[in-house]
Amino acid sequence: MKILAFDPGLARTGFAIFDTRGNSYTLQNYGCLFTDKSLCIEDRISSLLEQTKKLVQLHKPEAMIIEKIFFNINKKTVISVAQAQGALLAIAGQYKLKVHFLTPLQIKQTLTGYGRSDKKNVQKMVGLLLKMTKMPEPDDVVDAIACGLAYCSIKKFEI
Repeated sequence: MKILAFDPGLARTGFAIFDTRGNSYTLQNYGCLFTDKSLCIEDRISSLLEQTKKLVQLHKPEAMIIEKIFFNINKKTVISVAQAQGALLAIAGQYKLKVHFLTPLQIKQTLTGYGRSDKKNVQKMVGLLLKMTKMPEPDDVVDAIACGLAYCSIKKFEI
């Protein structure tokens, strides 16, 4: 099964594409979708929709994994992340993709064994698990990869 994992944001949305087969997984692609900050909100969301649609059409995933919004951030950030998440969900609905959410705590717990790990520890585990010598940038990309990795790991243990 092919999955498309996201770390949503209005300015930057990290993505990672994994192919899962049984107990194994392969990271096939990753990157970041950007929206132009000078555009109005509706044009930025439209841009994110179009970029996401192209990813789905190109890679044909069966499921979308989204890092759930963390509420300890400021209200303005929560709103823009929720708007980006809405764009992703619209595409998931349009293409009939299964949607799964993982909290930052679940991702950290799954990858590092500790739900309160810092970003550096998560990045270190991503690098070790995928044998990466250099971490992708920006951090949103690594967060999307971590989200996808955590999902793949969790799915291995489900009956």
